[in-house]
Amino acid sequence: MKYRKFGTLNWRVSALGYGIMRMPLIDNERGIIDEEESLLMIREGIDRGINYIDTAYPYHNGQSEPLVAKALKDGYREKVRIATKLPSMLIEERADLDKYLNEQLERLECSYIDFYLLHALNEVNWKKLKEVDIFSWLEEKKAEGIIKYTGFSFHDEYPLFKEILDSYDQWDICQVQYNFMDKDYQAGMKGIRYAAAKGLAVVVMEPLKGGQLAYKFPDSVQDVWGKSDHFAGPVERAMAWLWNQEEVSVVLSGMSEMEHVIANAEIADMHDVNELSDEELELYDDAADAYRALSPIPCTECGECMPCPYGVDIPKNFELYNDAVMYGSYDQCSEIYRVWFDPKVRAAKCTECGECLPKCPQKIKIIESLKKVDRELEKEI
Repeated sequence: MKYRKFGTLNWRVSALGYGIMRMPLIDNERGIIDEEESLLMIREGIDRGINYIDTAYPYHNGQSEPLVAKALKDGYREKVRIATKLPSMLIEERADLDKYLNEQLERLECSYIDFYLLHALNEVNWKKLKEVDIFSWLEEKKAEGIIKYTGFSFHDEYPLFKEILDSYDQWDICQVQYNFMDKDYQAGMKGIRYAAAKGLAVVVMEPLKGGQLAYKFPDSVQDVWGKSDHFAGPVERAMAWLWNQEEVSVVLSGMSEMEHVIANAEIADMHDVNELSDEELELYDDAADAYRALSPIPCTECGECMPCPYGVDIPKNFELYNDAVMYGSYDQCSEIYRVWFDPKVRAAKCTECGECLPKCPQKIKIIESLKKVDRELEKEI
């Protein structure tokens, strides 16, 4: 395992971190983890050099933190540092901050937490936390030794990311969604570079875009990679691009099978900072273009069609369907549509009123396209 700098801390972090949110399940129930197999996997990862374990209050319906506590018995706690997250979305008053932190300490069977992140910051959650004076609370807990280092995970746009960074001079970590298809998504490369320049450790989540970049390359994308002198499969390609960047401290992987743990640890030992040539980096841009060329609905997510008077999130539906086609991830996108999409915003809610049609700069046949989205994603794969 290779190790990298972690912001300004005098500690080296493993290039690969373990995200405890996609562990093997029993009967496909999110809250019923296959504990025996999961414990073996987490310890296998640590034995292979992983020293950063990432969890959060809501993962696996609240069962992720207790699983981590069990995995880190028998001397394993001393080999790693734990990151968990304040459930920002559940905070209504200042007393909730202590309530959830104390519960997390009990779940993790710890007297302190190494890295405590404010979870899923967006405009709504950020406003709530400022109202309860989150910074004075963080300072209080750090002074008590209950929290060692502070940070946040992020799900919004760059201007808010910069505002959050600039609002507090004691941040140690930020966690962002980032991969070679999402260079400009949310915080993006611009945000990562800004955070690193301020001395923060940068933790990358969704390096495989929710697993979609792990699928077999489409022919047009394979043609791009065929120009490279290096053979690599989809996972290695995506991870190598991230590890090439010195601003990236650790790349999280939500490994759900033992073979993922073994393979990813081996890949992590093969790659390092600044190893990709300019020519190789250009191929990543070409591959991203090749993926996007497969997109069947030419939606640019400009939002001109919104708001829909009947609540349909037109760009989100199109994005999900385009992902299914681009990455060959119909099963995954179908589950997201059927299980995780709010029924009120699904394509099926289109009434064919036509109000959106003249607004679309791309002249998309929105009604027909929404029907196709629902027809293709509503069926269980």
